[in-house]
Amino acid sequence: MTMNAVENYILQNPKSKELFQRSSKSLPGANTRTVLSFPPFPFYIDKANGCRIIDIDGNERIDFINNYTSYILGHSHPKVIAAIKEQLGKITAVAAPTEPEVLLAEEIKRRLPSVHLVRFCNSGTEATMLGIRAARMFTKREIIVRMIGSYHGSHDYASVHPGLNTPNASLSYGIPPGTTCSILFVPFNDIPGTLKIIEPLSQEIAAVLIEPIMGIGVLPASPDYISFLRDFTNRTGSLLIFDEVISFRISYHGAQGEMGITPDLTTLGKIIGGGLPIGAVGGRADIMELFNPSRSEGIVHGGTFNGNPLTMAAGLSTLRELTPDVFKRLSADREFFCGELRALFLKAGIPVQILESGSLFCIHFSEKGIHSPRDMEKFVKKKRQELFHLVAINRGVMLAPRGLGCLSTVMTREDLMEAVHQIELTLRDLKELREFSSNY
Repeated sequence: MTMNAVENYILQNPKSKELFQRSSKSLPGANTRTVLSFPPFPFYIDKANGCRIIDIDGNERIDFINNYTSYILGHSHPKVIAAIKEQLGKITAVAAPTEPEVLLAEEIKRRLPSVHLVRFCNSGTEATMLGIRAARMFTKREIIVRMIGSYHGSHDYASVHPGLNTPNASLSYGIPPGTTCSILFVPFNDIPGTLKIIEPLSQEIAAVLIEPIMGIGVLPASPDYISFLRDFTNRTGSLLIFDEVISFRISYHGAQGEMGITPDLTTLGKIIGGGLPIGAVGGRADIMELFNPSRSEGIVHGGTFNGNPLTMAAGLSTLRELTPDVFKRLSADREFFCGELRALFLKAGIPVQILESGSLFCIHFSEKGIHSPRDMEKFVKKKRQELFHLVAINRGVMLAPRGLGCLSTVMTREDLMEAVHQIELTLRDLKELREFSSNY
């Protein structure tokens, strides 16, 4: 009798199962980060180096998640570790500014011409929250436009979604009804549909907040759509905010450089911290001056660990390794890898759509093209996606449950071909599973 994917996973991870059961007595749902939860239980990582992670059961896997795109040099990169150790011998956190935060801010400004001033925080969630606050104060308006299906962290203005359009519904999620009223949702990559919604309220809109490449599925905003939003915000006096927490890793100048669009504000996180907690918001000087403490009226922004020297040192060391040539190599390796994957799925007769940009990619189990979160909701075979994720883990390849993956600079073509081989075996395993065939 053929062992199913779940049985195989449980057999491979007995210590993780035991730790999961133990942790449920101390953590709600045995979890402290929602996105890491998947059935039957997540495996617990013991150590990582380069592009390899090893769990507490000794299973080694090639890591294509990289802490949800936070690592771009791989785990425990020697230069990043050296920078952290050097800073560790000086000071870890202190109630005073330090030089590393100045150096990292200057490095970010070199890469993003749209950023004149920078403010550091500790997560992408904080960054988008601060960007929204700055836009409202600068424009003296309230409404923030967001894309349906977008992700901007877990604060109230990021967590609200179109289904929470009544007071009782929003309160059921712990979100005040007023929060819902001040967020306007529009369909991604749909100019007529977006214009119909935002034009009547154009003088009440503080900002349009958009991921130029949606991290949920590596969905790029079309050139026409992003130009339309830039023109609209220029015409109406509202701001354009690029959430580049994820997309900053696609090129030396981020997604905005690739698209040739200059936003008013940019939010950052992930790779700029070199693997340590970080967030940042930056942009036009006249807007960012709202954070200047010497102003009589401005944005009060505290945070015990804002600009902490360890993170600043790790982030600076990481960015200094990321030259234009390194980004070109990452893109070439991603193109090679995704080409090999497409050939595998085609040979196996399993329809997928693989979206890719820079070092990012996402495998969608769909026969139809994916251009928006609505397409993902309508066309992606979710059960197939879940089974693929679990069986790939069993075969030593770590991807996000939704098919998201990214490359790191330490991955060689040999590493990529090893992953291709294991995914080929994954597809063979999947075709033997009745539950996979029934979700064709």
